[in-house]
Amino acid sequence: MSPTPDGIRTMVPRERMSPSARKLRDIYAITPGAPFLKAEMGFFALERWAREGMPVDLTFQPSQSRYMANVHDTRLPDKDTLAKLFDFDPPGHFYLQNLGWCEAAFEPAFEVKVVEDRGEYEVVQDIAGRHLLCFKGRRSGFMPEYLDHPVKDQKTWEENVKWRLDPKTPQRFTDLAKRLEAARAAAGQGLLISQQIIGGCMYLRSLIGPEHVLYAYYDMPEVIHDAMRTWLALADAVTAWHQQHLTFDEVFLAEDICYNHGPLISPEMMREFLLPYYQQLIRNIISRQLDASRHLFVHIDTDGHAESVIELYQEAILMEAMSPFEVASGCDVVKLGRKYPRLVMRGGIDKRIIAQGPPAIDRHLEYILPAMRARGGYYPTCDHGVPEECSYQNYLYYRKRCVELGG
Repeated sequence: MSPTPDGIRTMVPRERMSPSARKLRDIYAITPGAPFLKAEMGFFALERWAREGMPVDLTFQPSQSRYMANVHDTRLPDKDTLAKLFDFDPPGHFYLQNLGWCEAAFEPAFEVKVVEDRGEYEVVQDIAGRHLLCFKGRRSGFMPEYLDHPVKDQKTWEENVKWRLDPKTPQRFTDLAKRLEAARAAAGQGLLISQQIIGGCMYLRSLIGPEHVLYAYYDMPEVIHDAMRTWLALADAVTAWHQQHLTFDEVFLAEDICYNHGPLISPEMMREFLLPYYQQLIRNIISRQLDASRHLFVHIDTDGHAESVIELYQEAILMEAMSPFEVASGCDVVKLGRKYPRLVMRGGIDKRIIAQGPPAIDRHLEYILPAMRARGGYYPTCDHGVPEECSYQNYLYYRKRCVELGG
């Protein structure tokens, strides 16, 4: 007797899926002509928009959602209000977390504290043990200067960091039941269950620093490999806990491995220090799927010029989804969509053009959206968080045109 479809051991039928889940599954199936999911990557402009007339309800509670990333004014709208303002769909994904994003999943995290007063500025230790130069009294909404990182050698790796990544730490389980309950409910609506994981490049950079890590691949490869073995052990343990109760649709790696001209490390270094650990994790995840017939998508998230790593990820880990295709670094989703017709794509809208106003927005969207709608396998978002340079009225116009062209 077949199990009752629950989205876990058996996929729910299409008629039981939420509208957003149906949209997103059509996109992941690369269905030509399918309507876009109406979504955005995130915002850095909400404070400006509040000054320019965006409705602000002072009763709103502080939000920890990705829509509020890097915003320190908690009176601004939460994600549900933003969805109403800008005509976003409800989520089509359910994201499982607890494996880091821009920083490693430390348990316990480092103490957040001021370590030095510099007049108008202060040096702050953050949850990842990094020392950041910030404006005094303001720690978000801008890119701080990173002064120091916790790992400098084998000794500091072991004393400062490695023990914080122990998968057996009891505190990792404190909200497990609650998050699994929400995930099971999402699976029952057909949402894509996506396990988010800090990718190896982002992880190592957060431990060692963006410049020093490039030397570390040469100067202390044993520390790099020990760090990646620790990354794999933690990721494997957490995904195994989740997979006792869920089937994954996607593994989403926050990689940020590219800069404006291509990858920060060579393909050879990727093959030595990153890809074997990814391959082992993905093999383990596939072997544990409760629904053995479920297709697992591997999604790489990287800023910068991503084209030079697409084929490498496709070959090594069967990557089938990528975002956010930063236009300033030369990414053109129309051209890339033609070159890689089976690649699921999100992003590719130039944040600089949204700031230029309606004529430029029209030209940009009329180039991208009809072509990508006909191709399928795509939905538009800004190629990073919407920056403060974008006015409220220009963003409203952009959203209106996205809806008109997106079906």
